[in-house]
Amino acid sequence: MKRRNFIKNIGLGATATILFSEASSCKGNNLKSITMSNLQTLELPSLPYAYDGLEPYMDAKTVEIHYDRHHRTYFNNYVNAIKGTAYENMPIEKVFGEISKAGNAVRNNGGGFFNHVLFWDNLGKGSSKPSAELASAIDKTFGSFDKLKDDLSTACKTQFGSGWGWLYLTADKNLAIGSTPNQDNPLMDISPIKGMPLLTIDVWEHAYYLKFQNKRADYVDNIWNIINWDEVSRRYKQAMK
Repeated sequence: MKRRNFIKNIGLGATATILFSEASSCKGNNLKSITMSNLQTLELPSLPYAYDGLEPYMDAKTVEIHYDRHHRTYFNNYVNAIKGTAYENMPIEKVFGEISKAGNAVRNNGGGFFNHVLFWDNLGKGSSKPSAELASAIDKTFGSFDKLKDDLSTACKTQFGSGWGWLYLTADKNLAIGSTPNQDNPLMDISPIKGMPLLTIDVWEHAYYLKFQNKRADYVDNIWNIINWDEVSRRYKQAMK
């Protein structure tokens, strides 16, 4: 499948350049490879691995239910929420830039759809460590890779209720860590943290309850075994251009 890059500009307090990739139309693409401008033909992206592809750290039944019920529902509800509105043909990152005006149905379901695509893409069997460029930025910002893991793990474990932990790039090109409640993300104008998402960890209970029950900390500790640093590094490289 041939790919070409495109750039979307979005206000993040100061102007930040958000980069995504677009590919020729084919079923099963990830969000980074599909056009968001025509939701009439948009399909829910397929997983980049089989349901059991994250075993033993994330069980197949959790992945199946999480993707095929929760994620699919957010996608369907988002399409329904924007149908017939000004947001119907608007790139989703631009919708997020004015989400405070869009209403809760667009906010919650758009975030649920988008966040999950990022989440699935940054898991898998890619490189077990960041690229040299990202590793250097991590050391500069956090002091070490282990400190990044500790800080992001803490953000995930201490997020009250449902939400997401994030490693993101701020508008001034610095790495930062934070969390958001519910289905919010750093691209939204209502978010207390703002920037380009690089790595996200889902801490809704449906992401881990079948395997870890109420032990969110165990889930977060385990998920570091299946972070696809190739994808995280790709996002960082594109965002830094």
